[in-house]
Amino acid sequence: MNEPRKQPDLARITAEINTGAPESRSETFRTAWNDLRKGFQQRELWLALGWQDIKQRYRRSTLGPLWITVATGVMALALGLLYSMLFQQDLRQFLPHVAVGLIIWGFIAGCIKEGAEVFIANEGLIKQLPSALSVHVYRLVWKQFLFLLHNLVIWLVLLAIFRPALGWNVLLVVPAMALILLNGVWVSMLFGIISTRFRDVAPLLDSLVQLAFYMTPIVWTTKTLETQGGEVAQRAKLAEINPLYHYLEIVRAPMIGEEVAAYHWFIVLACTAVGLLLAVLAMRKWRFRVSYWV
Repeated sequence: MNEPRKQPDLARITAEINTGAPESRSETFRTAWNDLRKGFQQRELWLALGWQDIKQRYRRSTLGPLWITVATGVMALALGLLYSMLFQQDLRQFLPHVAVGLIIWGFIAGCIKEGAEVFIANEGLIKQLPSALSVHVYRLVWKQFLFLLHNLVIWLVLLAIFRPALGWNVLLVVPAMALILLNGVWVSMLFGIISTRFRDVAPLLDSLVQLAFYMTPIVWTTKTLETQGGEVAQRAKLAEINPLYHYLEIVRAPMIGEEVAAYHWFIVLACTAVGLLLAVLAMRKWRFRVSYWV
């Protein structure tokens, strides 16, 4: 007889949004910023929707969301064992490198690939619910963050097994994770708007993400190439061109007990500022057209 609380709460929040006044459609930076602000203020809505997405995906499953952890853990173990033998790496150091890399990569890839279709997938809500456009972006980033939290169980297991020496440096994970979440917002917003207008962008991004996986030090390390010397060591520097490497490094290094060079932070902060600017520009120009494009 007891009804779950999620549905009544969600209905109440939706009703409150529907009774709100329509927002001005002027193409200014202020209205674009207001969309981001108002969308964040409607966090009861996107928090409930994001959690509902997780429950719906694993409905009637025995393990439920734990399948996320199992799948990532099996892949990390398989790739860690294989490439540690190929590169002759110490498994105690290499397996955490691969596992944490896959965990963070899952969040980044999810925001890019699903972000490209975030507005297309929410066509019904966009046309029927007069909420801020950013609500759908926050919902997606929240869902991907929940996936990441599930996968952090793998990191805790590795800590218990290998017992790496973690110092106060591990606290850098908190601001690094905040930066990753912020980048997830602008990536989903920017690619979501562009892909809604140009439908070929989404499959293109999907292919580029797969290519970027092999170009990013996840199942290999820059130290492995540098130790070989000569031209191989010089080519290892090419990894520095890949911005995703720096995003991974600011989170992964503290989690596996390594130091983070300051330039990684500077590059990530610069990319974040540029990305936010591009996303706000896209919102300023095209956000009101998304409802027509979907």
